[in-house]
Amino acid sequence: MPSALGTAAATAPGLSRRRLTRRRVGNAVVPYLLLLPVVLVIGATLGYPIYNLIRLSGQKYDLFALLQHHGTSVGLKNYSSVLHDAVFWHTLLRTVVFTVVNVGLTLTLGMLMALLFVKVSTWVRVLLSAGLVLVWATPPVVAVQIWLWMTNSQNGILNSFLTDVLHVGDYFQHDWFVTPFSQLAMVTTLVVWGAIPFVTITLYAALTQVPRELVEAAEIDGATAWRVFRDITVPVIMPALLILTSLSIIWDFGVFTQAYLLIGAGHIIPQNYLMGIYLFQEGYVRTDFGRGATISILMLLIVAAMSVVYVRRMVRLGDAT
Repeated sequence: MPSALGTAAATAPGLSRRRLTRRRVGNAVVPYLLLLPVVLVIGATLGYPIYNLIRLSGQKYDLFALLQHHGTSVGLKNYSSVLHDAVFWHTLLRTVVFTVVNVGLTLTLGMLMALLFVKVSTWVRVLLSAGLVLVWATPPVVAVQIWLWMTNSQNGILNSFLTDVLHVGDYFQHDWFVTPFSQLAMVTTLVVWGAIPFVTITLYAALTQVPRELVEAAEIDGATAWRVFRDITVPVIMPALLILTSLSIIWDFGVFTQAYLLIGAGHIIPQNYLMGIYLFQEGYVRTDFGRGATISILMLLIVAAMSVVYVRRMVRLGDAT
């Protein structure tokens, strides 16, 4: 009898450790099992199109090949052709600058609007929110038509407002699309105008999570409004800022609809190309679908490289919490 008790006592820690190990393994596996359906759906939705895009980028696939549903394999010739094209590099640099300017303006103006939301009364905030939702809900094509009407050189309200109301100069019959720079500047105003609502509402939701007692304690200690914002508010809302920055980079780098329609197909030239327009011109206008697929793959890699810094910071914040 004592020997049996001794044996049970000796094996009990082993059983306990085994059960504990199984529990740990189960706890570690469960999150991945919960994510598995999402991964499968994303893989089914994006996996085949990306594979097909990669396959197409290695082929000479013009209009004749499209009709025959069969292209000619050319290996990496399309990549070499695009990477040795000076228009590609000029367009890439222009698009990166365009993206940086748009993201910076969108986040800055969105943050100012969100801070205003915190200060105003409830009914003013409701009215402003309704206006922002209407802006966000406006289709890009409709927004382009509104912008074209506002900036029309003959009867646009913008010229009249600047000349007759603000008296900042003579803008009678001023053409806002006379140079590639001014064309892209007008595209920037439209893109930022359409992106501000989402950024503002998201940042306002993040600002409501800033502990009021920390702000009051800092103000009692004599901290300025800027110090409170920098040392207390920004660290709390940093996850939202990182997500918005990553999304804005993706959206602004791939802008096509607003730029193409606002500038107009007849005025599209290499000097006002953005990457989306460059892809459309090379892939569809010139019916070189293999080259278009190559540009798409390169755009995907560039966006991933531009977003990796913010994604890594988001992962670090998640690990820290």
